[in-house]
Amino acid sequence: MRYIYKRFDLTIRVFDFMRLPIFLLIKYSLLFLILLVLLGSCSPLRSVNKKIQMDLETSSIFKQSFSGLAIYDPQEDKMLYQYNAHKYFTPASNTKLFTFYTGLKILGDSVPALKYLKKNDSLIFKGTGDPSLLNPDLPESEVLKFLSDTKADLYYYPPLFTEKYFGPGWSWDDYNYAYSVERSVMPVYANRVIFEIDNKNALHLRPAIFKDSISIYNDYERRPGITRHISSNSFKIYKGKEEYIREVPFKYSDRTMVAILQDTLNKKIEIIHEIPDGAEFEKTLYSIPTDSIYKRMMEESDNFIAEQILLMTADKISDTLKAEIAIDYMKENYLKDLPDEPVWVDGSGLSRYNLFTPHTMVKLIEKISEELPQERLFNMLATGGKSGTLKNYYKADTPYIFAKTGTLSNNHSLSGFLKTRSGKILIFSFMNSNYTIPTSKLKEGMEIILENIRDNY
Repeated sequence: MRYIYKRFDLTIRVFDFMRLPIFLLIKYSLLFLILLVLLGSCSPLRSVNKKIQMDLETSSIFKQSFSGLAIYDPQEDKMLYQYNAHKYFTPASNTKLFTFYTGLKILGDSVPALKYLKKNDSLIFKGTGDPSLLNPDLPESEVLKFLSDTKADLYYYPPLFTEKYFGPGWSWDDYNYAYSVERSVMPVYANRVIFEIDNKNALHLRPAIFKDSISIYNDYERRPGITRHISSNSFKIYKGKEEYIREVPFKYSDRTMVAILQDTLNKKIEIIHEIPDGAEFEKTLYSIPTDSIYKRMMEESDNFIAEQILLMTADKISDTLKAEIAIDYMKENYLKDLPDEPVWVDGSGLSRYNLFTPHTMVKLIEKISEELPQERLFNMLATGGKSGTLKNYYKADTPYIFAKTGTLSNNHSLSGFLKTRSGKILIFSFMNSNYTIPTSKLKEGMEIILENIRDNY
């Protein structure tokens, strides 16, 4: 009887519903359909997120490390997924995204190369931190033509520079590697020497001025290589049998820079420490488009250029080449709305003192995207399977990752844009610290998760 009563009661309720006015029937039906659509759309997203969570928590790749992931839909202004998104990680070269944003906000379209003044028959100039002079990785700078064409006597005035040649928290024993070039006021040849052993076992080097500072050892039992003395430009070259190219930072000084420039221009340049009374460096020479240095920094993760960008921006803000000035200025004027306050100390990310969260990285990338058209921005970033530091990773018929890598021993991050199969452009930050497996293995696990996002979001 109870069962029959329930069925009878339900029939009455349905009958009552059917007797509603037509406009209410339509209204309730539409609401019901919308509810079904919303429930249907949420369910797959929950399923994908659950799979991501399971991979991060149970996979042997991530189980013994510390990982964080944030995925954001800028069109919907909605965070789609967060995992340790407000925890701090060592970002390594993801720090260059902060440097990139700094340059975009302060430098303008062209790189400031020299500040100079003319007095009678003299041209006095000083550096601004421009990394492009005789840099083999960048377009030709306007500086050489400017100094070559002038009929005036040349004088170099070293500006006050209190920075150490290495940034805070850098590894001192990396001094011999090309990724750890010294910071300086007026770099030349990217502050490094290029050594080449050709197929006839002959040595070639640029700049040639260092030819008298090398010792050559034909040690066929030893692995070929080049070692510079830690505090001087004295190089030991171990040739071996095969041809190779090595790039080694040189020990920077004003005298070394001027000697290289004199040798290149075939002109005398005198170093002075005072300028005439009442004289000011009122003119600025610009060298190359800023896009050139941004692309090199972001696509190839050039540490040297990143550090010089911070020095140039500080000089433009305050007339003092000090990275901390640029960092403090950006934090005070453009980065106050970041979700988690960044611990930011250098331009390149070589320092382990830097600490950022995935959520902060996502917000920063959104800020960058507001400064540039998408096509121009994507062209500056490494592209999965196509270019830069991602050339051999995240391969696909249609590229779906446009991002900045960041790697130090036991730390790897990837932050940027992900294009889904449905056509959405998402912003993401995937950060990993304290892992002991090979980085290549970690990237395999990251790729599984990022492909899942691409295919199902």
